[in-house]
Amino acid sequence: MTSPYVKRVIDHLWWQDEEKDPPRVYALLDAARDESIYPKILDCGLESTCLYQGEKARELAWVAPYLVELKRDDPFTEWVVENGWGKSWGVFAGSIATLNELKRHFRAFLMVYDEEGNSLYFRYYDPRVLRVYLPTCNAGELGTVFGPVEYYIVEREDPGFVSRFRNAAGTLLQEKLTVGKG
Repeated sequence: MTSPYVKRVIDHLWWQDEEKDPPRVYALLDAARDESIYPKILDCGLESTCLYQGEKARELAWVAPYLVELKRDDPFTEWVVENGWGKSWGVFAGSIATLNELKRHFRAFLMVYDEEGNSLYFRYYDPRVLRVYLPTCNAGELGTVFGPVEYYIVEREDPGFVSRFRNAAGTLLQEKLTVGKG
């Protein structure tokens, strides 16, 4: 039986703006956060892809970021929320884009450069990073980070709450929503 907080998180994931088409819901999961994530993705039967490509994807498969298209009533969706909530396994995104379109979008943010031009991994798919980063973005940066994403769902420090982030014409909207785990 699904716990009440899992049901509330799932309800928030499938939030719909009445003015738009219903979104697909995706999880950006960090396999490095728990050794059970990668094998579970392989066995879930849902459409998924590693954000790394080529040899890097093979070498780092157990610790790479993955994009998974979730289904509302699928056991994998419930498993991710039940087991990963409060453990910073990843973030969620609502979008009408396809998995491949979102993969291209999210791959653009995997590497960033410091002042000296050194490349660094940007772990934006970690909720501890995304919930701090988004409020620092200007209108142009929000447009880039959101792209085809209608909203991001990010667990908060207090696992009893979730943040839903939306880009409203260059202004970040952040809603604090209750899920009740505590």
